[in-house]
Amino acid sequence: MHLLLALSLVATAPLDTASFAGGCFWSMERAFDQVAGVVSVTVGYTGGRTPHPTYEQVCSDTTGHAEVVQVTYDPEQVPYEQLLTIFWLEHDPTQLNRQGPDVGSQYRSVIFVHDEEQRAAAEASREAVQARFTRPVVTQIEDAPAFWEAEDYHQQYLEKRGLASCTPRLAAVS
Repeated sequence: MHLLLALSLVATAPLDTASFAGGCFWSMERAFDQVAGVVSVTVGYTGGRTPHPTYEQVCSDTTGHAEVVQVTYDPEQVPYEQLLTIFWLEHDPTQLNRQGPDVGSQYRSVIFVHDEEQRAAAEASREAVQARFTRPVVTQIEDAPAFWEAEDYHQQYLEKRGLASCTPRLAAVS
């Protein structure tokens, strides 16, 4: 009995959540899925005004939502700053409301922060990234609002189809 009680009192590291929008959520999902310390990646929608939106509604560019990945991770294994690095590498942060052939506000570049520590790290990271570009970085940093999980057929979409990316540029790099 004492062993069972002792085992239940063992502290487990709390998990954190990070949310990123950078174009097609499928490529972002695939990139974060491959990181040690990431427990899960869920694709969905956030940042808009329509509750429980569908993919078709978000694609109409009328809901205000962005395609987002919500990353659950163990900060003892992977720091938030490493997740930010992956975010910057997986899209072009200088394209406003688009990524490659995908056009619309649902493809905007946004870091949705869950606390002030994430905000500070995201802002510092954006400044560092801006120094590498001649064009302005248009990535927004916003408080994380309600997250709406995308339909089941969007989860692990690329993996289910044996694809590395949803864009030819990123597929060639993978």
